[in-house]
Amino acid sequence: MKSRPKQPFVPPDRGDTVRQEIIALLSSETLTAKEISGQVGIAEKEVLEHLEHIKIALHGGLVVTPALCLSCGFSFRKRERLKSPGRCPVCRSERIVDPSFSVS
Repeated sequence: MKSRPKQPFVPPDRGDTVRQEIIALLSSETLTAKEISGQVGIAEKEVLEHLEHIKIALHGGLVVTPALCLSCGFSFRKRERLKSPGRCPVCRSERIVDPSFSVS
């Protein structure tokens, strides 16, 4: 059986840059990093890296709704990192709602 050569990966054509797409999404609604990842078509880890740059570029225009523990209600208001925490420091539960982002 002859095998066909694999076609090279061709990235999708984008009219805007990834960061411009993320800013456009966040200006219309509030989304988590996972939701942004699905809509833009990049990995969640990459979304978090882009959000760090957007946060700097917009000079505080990125609004972060903090993560929230579902077990005890602890809010991660003082957390600087944009990534979702692994567990609650109060009750040690791992049932945590991811932080959400929007642009003001």
